[in-house]
Amino acid sequence: MSLNLEQINKELKDKSPAEIIAWAIVYAKNAVITTNFRPYEVAILNAVTEVKKDIKVIWCDTGYNTVQTYKHAEEIIQKLDLNIHLYTPKQTVAHRNVVLGVPSIEDSKHAIFTEQVKLEPFSRAMQEHQPDVWFTNLRKGQTAFRNSIDVVSQSKDGIIKVSPFYNWSDEQLDAYLEEKGLPNEFTYFDPTKVESNRECGLHI
Repeated sequence: MSLNLEQINKELKDKSPAEIIAWAIVYAKNAVITTNFRPYEVAILNAVTEVKKDIKVIWCDTGYNTVQTYKHAEEIIQKLDLNIHLYTPKQTVAHRNVVLGVPSIEDSKHAIFTEQVKLEPFSRAMQEHQPDVWFTNLRKGQTAFRNSIDVVSQSKDGIIKVSPFYNWSDEQLDAYLEEKGLPNEFTYFDPTKVESNRECGLHI
C-alpha cells in the first residue's frame, strides 16, 4: 500500500510515542516489533506492549550476546510478559568459530558472517510472520542512514517501519525508564558492527 509518508510524518511530528504507536496499531493488520535487547530497547518494548499487549516480539539472537544482555533479556521478557518469537542462526557459534571465526570488517568473509548471524534469521522471521507494520527503536543521530529517515518510513519490501522514539535523546529515554521503573543494560556486543555508528544492514 502506498502511503504519503511526508504527510504522515508531518501529522505525527509532535505526537508522543504512545500516540504514534496507537496510530500504527489502528493502521496495522499484522504488526511486529523486533528486538535484540540492546541499550534502551526496553523503552520501545514497554511502550508498544502498553498499547498492544500480545504483539509478536521477534528476537533475532546472533548467539554472541554478553551474559549481561541475556540476563537483561530474561528479566524484560518476564517483567513485560513478552510474546517472544526467537530466531537464531542455523549454525551454532561453536561450529562457526571453527570454520569462520568472527571476521573483521575489512575481511572479505565479514559479509558472509553478517548474512549468517543477522540477515538470514531476520529474513526468515519476516518471511514467516509477513508483517505490514514493523516497530523499531531507530533514532536520529545513530547513523547517517538513520538521520535520513523519519518516525514513519518504508522498507524496501514495502513494510511500514515505525520508530516512536525517533526524535528522543538518551536523556529523555533515561527519564522515561526511570518513570516506568524499567532496567537498562549497556554491556552489549554486536559482532557484525564493531563500531557503534555503523549501520547493521537490516534497515538499509
